Amino acid sequence: MGFRYYGFPDFLFLLDATRWTILLSLFTFAAGGVLGAVVALARVSASKPLRWLAIGFIQLVQGTPVLMQLFVWFFLLSLIGVNLPAFVASGLALTMYAAAFLGEIWRGCIQAIPKTQWEAAASIGMSRWEQVREIIAPQALRIAVPPTVGFLVQIVKTTSLTALVGFVEVTRAGQLVNSTTFQPLPVFCTVAAIYFVICFPLSLYSGTLEKKLNVGRQFAVSA
Repeated sequence: MGFRYYGFPDFLFLLDATRWTILLSLFTFAAGGVLGAVVALARVSASKPLRWLAIGFIQLVQGTPVLMQLFVWFFLLSLIGVNLPAFVASGLALTMYAAAFLGEIWRGCIQAIPKTQWEAAASIGMSRWEQVREIIAPQALRIAVPPTVGFLVQIVKTTSLTALVGFVEVTRAGQLVNSTTFQPLPVFCTVAAIYFVICFPLSLYSGTLEKKLNVGRQFAVSA
């Protein structure tokens, strides 16, 4: 069996796989964000069945490991004849994960708006949807931006789990390179460095946004 050293071509292979990590992260964030917004609105809805449906979804997703959810979409569905490509199964599993957590983040941001804002909007004849769209959402958005950007970091790191269903993102690429070079230290140090380069600027940006928007102080003063 041949042996070779970890070299520049392997590094380029890892970089090429990084685009799939980024693509999967962006897809998860976009699709999970849309579904998360629906979940957040259902959580603050006046309809009790909608609230309980949203709560059930959140508890189910947050109460089970992401890896198990990934296996359900990739392996369990194949037992009933539904064979999803690794990217599709990974995207669906991570979208559910992102929707549950973003829904809770945004629900908290919506409920952080003082109740008097809702009452004032209702007093001038606004419907529930108009209250959310015109009064509540613009203010909640200001609170939601920093934790939402921070959660994007979590999504990027969670994509590494998709290596276990054969999706070739940067972690899986590192496993493939290591299987031919048998040099895990330089290989996975490179993989870790790639994650750091992606995630560290996002973490800094999240902190900068939090200071710039000064959300906590604003609502403490208004209260």
